[in-house]
This record gives sequence, C-alpha cells and structure tokens, in this order.
Amino acid sequence: MAHKSGQRLFWGPLSALGVSLGALSAIADQAHKWWMLKVFDIEAKQSVAVAPFLDLVMVWNKGVSYGLFQQGAFGQILLACLALAAVIGLTWWLARMTSVIGAAGAGLVMGGAIGNGIDRLVHGAVADFFSFHAGDFYWYVFNIADAAIVAGVAGLMYDSLFNSHKKVSKSP
Repeated sequence: MAHKSGQRLFWGPLSALGVSLGALSAIADQAHKWWMLKVFDIEAKQSVAVAPFLDLVMVWNKGVSYGLFQQGAFGQILLACLALAAVIGLTWWLARMTSVIGAAGAGLVMGGAIGNGIDRLVHGAVADFFSFHAGDFYWYVFNIADAAIVAGVAGLMYDSLFNSHKKVSKSP
C-alpha cells in the first residue's frame, strides 16, 4: 500500500532492520519463557539465586509495568490488543525512519510488545523471571521482552534527542 508520494505506508528503507530485531527479540523472549517454564521449571523452584544482586523467580504479572492495573481475562485481551495497536503504529513510524538507532529502537519495542502480548493471550498474564536487588531493596521483576522495550525506548529517545533531523539547518 502506498500513499501520494509513492512511499509505502508500512515499509521503508530501514523496515527490514526494525522488523528483524523485533522478530529476534520476540523469539528470544518466547524461547526463554518456554525454557524457564517447561525445562528449568522455575515455578517449582520458587527462587534461585544467580548472583548477590540477581535472583530467578516466577511472577505472573496480570497488570502493566510494576504490576499496576491488575486485569482479568477481558483486560488481558484488551492489553494484548493495545500491544498490537502499538506494533502497527510503530511499523508505520518505522517505514519513515532514516536513523539506524531509531529503527533498531522501534524494532525492539515491537518485539517486546509482541512477546508480552503472546503471554497475555496464551497464559492470561505475562511471565516475569529476573529480580534485581541491592540487599533488601528489590526492583520490579521483568523478562527479556521488558528489557527489549526499555532498550528500544532508550534508542528512540537517543535518536529523538541527538539525530541529525533535529539539528537546525544552516540555510541562507
């Protein structure tokens, strides 16, 4: 599908990069979740200390970030639909990007949204495993999809702040 200028609505010069990173991050997330649940059996182990600052735990997150806004079955479907809408919007934006960092960031956010969206539809909640802490202070528990989203947002912010399209042009 193309619009007036001939540019495709959902595919641009850096779309392959973004879509590839999105697919890789979603696959890595889902493969890791499968391994943690089916092979490692984290649910039976409860908490496994990996380092003085990192434990592997099993948390089923029925909410959004930090477990906020806990949802039932309808809410999980709604959140999965919002993730799909975000992926569609990011795909459209990705088609217009001219920065590798921006395209990589968009792809990582898309992959993370897809990974967590799949969890919501399959399990009714998002599977989280990584628990970082300093002594008795614990941050939230997260997964590979969450890490991809955070890295992707950081890339998009960096691109927005420092990319050349934001610099003032020196026209006469």
